[in-house]
Formats: sequence, C-alpha cells, structure tokens
Amino acid sequence: MKKTILITGGAGFIGSHVVRLFVQKYPDYLIVNLDKLTYAGNLLNITDIEDSPNYVFEKGDIVDEAYIECLFEKYRFDGIIHLAAESHVDRSISNPNEFIFTNIIGTVNLLNAARKQWKEDFENKLLYFISTDEVYGSLGNEGFFTESTAYSPRSPYSASKASADHLVRAFYHTYKLPVVLSNCSNNYGSYQFPEKLIPLAIHNIKNMKAVPVYGKGENIRDWLYVVDHAKAIDLIFHKGITGETYNIGGNNEWKNIDLIMLLCKLMDKHLNRKDGTSESLITFVKDRAGHDMRYAIDASKIKTELNWEPSLQFEQGLNLTVEWYLNNEPWLDNVTSGAYQSYYEQQYIKR
Repeated sequence: MKKTILITGGAGFIGSHVVRLFVQKYPDYLIVNLDKLTYAGNLLNITDIEDSPNYVFEKGDIVDEAYIECLFEKYRFDGIIHLAAESHVDRSISNPNEFIFTNIIGTVNLLNAARKQWKEDFENKLLYFISTDEVYGSLGNEGFFTESTAYSPRSPYSASKASADHLVRAFYHTYKLPVVLSNCSNNYGSYQFPEKLIPLAIHNIKNMKAVPVYGKGENIRDWLYVVDHAKAIDLIFHKGITGETYNIGGNNEWKNIDLIMLLCKLMDKHLNRKDGTSESLITFVKDRAGHDMRYAIDASKIKTELNWEPSLQFEQGLNLTVEWYLNNEPWLDNVTSGAYQSYYEQQYIKR
C-alpha cells in the first residue's frame, strides 16, 4: 500500500462518510478505521465497504494510551484523520467528564503516539484534526467566524474541542509535528444518529410524535451537507498547508424554526399528508443552558486556496436527506431501538 491512514471515529456520522470516500477513492491506501462503538458509532453505516481489500476495522478507545501505542506500532501510520469525539452538547451538559477524557486526553494520546512513531522523520506524515465552529462561541446578528476569530467556547463540548485545538497547535509549534486543522459548521445528511435536530425531527414526524424546538427556535446555524464536508477533508488532507487551519461552512444560515418548518413541508409531501400535518407536531421546549445564538462560517480561505465550495443548495440537500431516511427505515429503526449495537459481534467476533 502507498500509505496507511488511520481514521478515528470512522463508524460515526461524519467519519463513515470520510472512510467510504477514502476507501473507494484511494485503493492504494490502507484505511484503518478506529472506533470505540459508543452509542453514536454504528458499523451499519459502512457495510458497503467493510469487505474492501484496503479496509480494516479496529475496535478501541483513544483514551487508552497503551492501546493507541500498540496500534501505531502495528500499522506504522503515515497519516491520521482524527474525527473521534463526543459531540452532543446536551450530553456534555449532563456529563462533562466524558467529553474531557475523549476529546482532550484521547487527542493527546494520538499526538504523543504520532510523535513517538515518526520521531523527527516527518516527511509525508500528517495528523489532521477535525474540530467545530462552536469553539468560537456565539455571534450577534452580523459577522462571520474566520480562522483568526478568538476562541470563546460556551459549553463543555465546545470547551473540550477548543482545548484539543490548542494542544494540536502546541505540538506543531513545540515539536514541529506536522498537523492541520479544520473547524466546520453543522453537518446534515445520511447516517446521522437521531439525537441531532434533523434526523430526530424526521423520525418524530414519521411517527407522528412531538418535534421539540428549543426556546423560540430563533437560534441560527450554518448547515453543510456531510458529503461536501468529506470532500473538504480529502482536499485538506492532501493539499492543505501544514500548521494551517481551514474553516469549512455551507454559507447557509437558517433559524432552527425556519429549518423545521421547511422540513415539515418536505415530510408532508413525501408522506402524502395534508399540508400542515407535520407542522402541528412542533413543540417548543425549555431552552438549552448556555445556548449559542448564531454560528456563521467564512469559508473563503478554503475556497481560495483549495478550490472547495459546497455542491448543493440546502433545499436540495435536505430533500435528499429526507428521502434517504424514509428509504432506509430499517437503519433508523435499528438505531432507535439499539439493535445496531449487536452488529460488531455478529460480523467481527464470529468471523
């Protein structure tokens, strides 16, 4: 194989799309998918590539330092694309410690293992850390996050990701470890665990259950189709400048309530329901603690330097997303019932 690439969190939402892209696009790369298979890690996300000759799955925890060192010794990685993270803000409010361990300690373990294995022979080596726009805090009605925006995280989740960002940059400046970072806006698309806004709403509307919306639904997010994010990750990994940060966004701001209203209309259409049926399910709930008002990404750097931009308009991408969830009801049913968690034992332990 030309290169051996470790992708952490490759059974998750974004990670599975990145794994699929790399396995299919680079047959001369060995892609090692490392995932702990927590509630959000689902091997059913990547059944289409699991038997590919250039793909290996490893079940493990990035918090386990000894395990990570053994994994690096076993595969001698040329590159790391680090996506593994606890990422749901509500869960971070309930249990911040889990986020500290996974997002900070886990990242440091990878940095240390890469530095130890590569020593100072950094030619054609790279550790790529995928972060979030939430590290920048909250915007007012105007302005955008740029790569030079000061950090101001407001939740345990975003604080843990900000800490990891700083540590990645510290290893670059202190040890000259070759790294690159990106901070991305909200993703949507297929294979997303239904605790997140869009798949949760699709699942609830399909089953005529209440669709919860925080506060008055006026919080604004910039949305990006997950396939476009995977393509951006590919570009940054291969053509990004070492030590640099790239903001990735959809240039696509929506108030939560407006997004849900559009989603209701699409669901009524796809389910052949009377207009307004899904909208009647909207239920406003108590606002999230420390809820950031607005995120918006200035993605001009990645567009100018790497010629990347989103491929889909939001309405088109959202319609594709709705179609996918409705056409893949067994996947959604398995996820919501927890049945998917037995797949690892069925496919890997019993082989």
